[in-house]
Amino acid sequence: MMSTPIQSASKSRLRRHAARFSLGGVALGVAVLLSACGGGGKEGGATQVAAKVNKEEISVHQINHVLQGQRGIKPEMVPAASKRILDGLIDQELAIQQAVEQKLDRDPRVVSAIEAARREIIARAYADRVAEGASKPTPEEISQYYASKPALFAQRRIYALSEFMIEAPADQREALGAKLQGVRSADELGNALRAANIKYAVRNVTQAPESLPMPLLDRLAPLNEGQSLVIAVPTGLNVIIVAGAKPAPVTEEKARPAIEQFLLNERKRKLVSEEIKRLRAAAQIEYKGQFANAPEGAASGVEAPTVAPTPAASQ
Repeated sequence: MMSTPIQSASKSRLRRHAARFSLGGVALGVAVLLSACGGGGKEGGATQVAAKVNKEEISVHQINHVLQGQRGIKPEMVPAASKRILDGLIDQELAIQQAVEQKLDRDPRVVSAIEAARREIIARAYADRVAEGASKPTPEEISQYYASKPALFAQRRIYALSEFMIEAPADQREALGAKLQGVRSADELGNALRAANIKYAVRNVTQAPESLPMPLLDRLAPLNEGQSLVIAVPTGLNVIIVAGAKPAPVTEEKARPAIEQFLLNERKRKLVSEEIKRLRAAAQIEYKGQFANAPEGAASGVEAPTVAPTPAASQ
């Protein structure tokens, strides 16, 4: 299946301009609530055990940990959300008990997955510690960023786009791309492709500029309705036609919180990246076996382990 710039943007965009809801108070509230409802100890006090599954206990702290990872939970939703999380943890515990009984926890694949998760958690904890040193952007820096991105803010538009994914051999793409530069509508392009017996797929989408990668947005921003751009892809060409562009500007005051968070996140990522470079330079690293002379270079589509601040803290 052909990957498109718009699909890639939708998957990879971190939704960094979305407001984040702090759950610290909510988690504290549910801890108090569940502790109060958990039954009495020897002296009638609260317990931190939320449920007992056979001989294993599920604690309030486990519920809080899951709850803190949720988004958009309001205080009045906490009791129902906590009960739902607890039921999920009970189901999970039942499955774990059966897996251990069948010795699945000793399966090499399971052991490897657990070790990989452990490594990621510990590495992220260090990245979070490093990221804490990032300084907040100044009002002047926020204003500068606002002014430097008119397509995102002052001149923001909502785009109605028709995206054509065209199959074409490598030796024909340049000539075909030149012919397609002047198309003025999706109907015109579709008719031309059918007449030339060229295979293609088309999709119509509505996109806000913050949902698009900046390189693509920079190319779309100057275009008027009816204009198009051609992008080379591994399987052929993508032609994106601007079917509509509705003005939707955002003031600096309204954009300020999102810009501040974005700039802070960039500083956190930069700090972590520089720290990893420093650690690499100071370490003794020796490639062995088949990797001793392995070629350097990009491997398209490969997702390698990375060290970065946790998404909840950095996005």
